[in-house]
Amino acid sequence: MTRIDRPAVIVFDVNETLSDMSTMPSRFADVGAPPHLFATWFAGLLRDGFALAAADAAQPFAVIGSGSLRTLLFDTASNPDLDAAVDHIMGGFAELDVHSDVVEGVTALAALGIRLITLSNGSVQVAQTLLDKAGVRENFESLLSVEAAGRWKPHADSYRYALEQCGAKPEDAMLVAVHPWDIDGAHRAGLATAWIHRDGGPYPDYLAAPDVTARSLPHLAQLLGR
Repeated sequence: MTRIDRPAVIVFDVNETLSDMSTMPSRFADVGAPPHLFATWFAGLLRDGFALAAADAAQPFAVIGSGSLRTLLFDTASNPDLDAAVDHIMGGFAELDVHSDVVEGVTALAALGIRLITLSNGSVQVAQTLLDKAGVRENFESLLSVEAAGRWKPHADSYRYALEQCGAKPEDAMLVAVHPWDIDGAHRAGLATAWIHRDGGPYPDYLAAPDVTARSLPHLAQLLGR
């Protein structure tokens, strides 16, 4: 870990950083598609969102997700009602739980006096439902989506939007995420970064390294509390 000052604001990624998406493959099985297609679909969803951002354009997460599902499931889903299959899979985001370390970690970070916000490539409503269900919504000052920024993360405009909304300077903020691409984007926008690597895998050496690496959110709170 590189030594840094405790941030005034933490900007949390939502999908996979806070939300446990391990139940999503079963949604594919429910509609007659191979469960492993979830990883292919989600990676493609992110790719298309990034491609639009690179072209200075954007579409909502749900629009890209639904559209790419229709393409992917056209020849694979046994369910003849493609729209129902798409709705069933997309509906899974509203039923996700947080990772097991989130409640303790968020509570500990808030107790340090750090302002907490979220910035998601998904919708505010999904984040709201997730955090309400976990009982930690009150710890977050605001929930933000890139839909209002007009550019998906890791475009710099998305991070600038979040900072503007909470009145913070880049040097006063830290992005917390499990995604190296998000860490890299936030770093290039001037924020400090913390990578949560619950699976213990390596960090890609072609992206900007995180300022802090933690095994979990409680571990991050311990590191920032020193």
